Amino acid sequence: MKRIIFNCNNLENRPNIEIKLRNQMDIVCNQNEFNYAIQLVSKAVSTRPTHPILANLLLTADQGTNKISLTGFDLNLGIQTSFEANVNKSGAITIPSKLLSEIVNKLPSETPVSLEVDESSDNILIKSDRGSFNLKGIQSDDYPNLPFVESGTSLNIDPSSFLKALKLTIFASSTDDSKQLLTGVNFTFNLKYLESAATDGHRLAVVLVGNEENLYDKESNSNDQENLSVTIPTRSLREIEKLVSLRSSENSIKLFYDKGQVVFISSNQIITTRTLEGSYPNYPQLIPDSFSKIFTFNTKKLIEALERIAVLADQQSSVVKIKLEEKDLALISAEAQDIGNAYETVPVSFDFDQFDIAFNVRYLLEGLKVISSQNVIFKCNLPTTPAVLVPEDSVNAFTYLVMPVQVRS
Repeated sequence: MKRIIFNCNNLENRPNIEIKLRNQMDIVCNQNEFNYAIQLVSKAVSTRPTHPILANLLLTADQGTNKISLTGFDLNLGIQTSFEANVNKSGAITIPSKLLSEIVNKLPSETPVSLEVDESSDNILIKSDRGSFNLKGIQSDDYPNLPFVESGTSLNIDPSSFLKALKLTIFASSTDDSKQLLTGVNFTFNLKYLESAATDGHRLAVVLVGNEENLYDKESNSNDQENLSVTIPTRSLREIEKLVSLRSSENSIKLFYDKGQVVFISSNQIITTRTLEGSYPNYPQLIPDSFSKIFTFNTKKLIEALERIAVLADQQSSVVKIKLEEKDLALISAEAQDIGNAYETVPVSFDFDQFDIAFNVRYLLEGLKVISSQNVIFKCNLPTTPAVLVPEDSVNAFTYLVMPVQVRS
């Protein structure tokens, strides 16, 4: 069985846990390190496993490297991390994830903890000076291997660029499982830029981030490929985002892609995930080429006004209306039948006649909250055609398209 052990930070003067596993595997490790690793990899453990072993975490110890490795894998998302320990003998066992997580999390960090396994029954006895727990483990031989990409495309990714692209688009992905391809974010890696896009059919977020670190490895089998385009599930991206955030100070993170599988590797952690198969929508053609109505808001003031109006809008339809009529002011309103109504005026800059348009307030707020520039520009044609929001200072070439809501007069 192929296992990967990663380097990690040296342990300091912290409380230790003493672990003894089957095959007389004897380990001494830090309780805080152990607990952190369990919480991390548990995110990849299935809540409804198709096989009992998939509800377990795989724990392996390597005497040669003095490392403990923990793995969670639900056959779609896999997370593996490792940390330093005193390993006297190598070995492996799988342990129920939920129980192990709750037990170790609640153990007093200032006292040693022992963990022993009965070789004949795989019973795991966890003991501290205040009590003990007996769990039933499963031998590691039946635990599925994480899929590792040995060929295909290899890239170095700049962590900060990837995080920008992810945070500016992931919120617009769909939560509807019937639209499987839209439940992820589409990434296009180019020699000089990274583009990401997400849509749920009602709105679209696209960002282009210049990044000279997005270079294919010289040894990659796909050097002739101009772009690499993959769609990664949002659930996996939430965990990948945490990994990349922790490594944002590093020069690059390694990405491997081949045959519907993506692997991210950084220091002592690895995340592997299946991609969403199919042709992602041709989103550039959804964005209008020209606009007849262009108006500008102060981003912060608009967000604050929408959040207040949303109190009423959320009571019923979540619809807010924006009316441009009086010079330099926009009237933002919401109505909830048999409940009440609300309106507020917000400064705006425009140079055309009056214009009315309505949106789902949550769609508007989610797009506005990722815009960091002082002002946001709205671009429209008709109250029934897509509206586009862009930062006035569009450093990252961010575009947010949202469909208006048709309302009766």
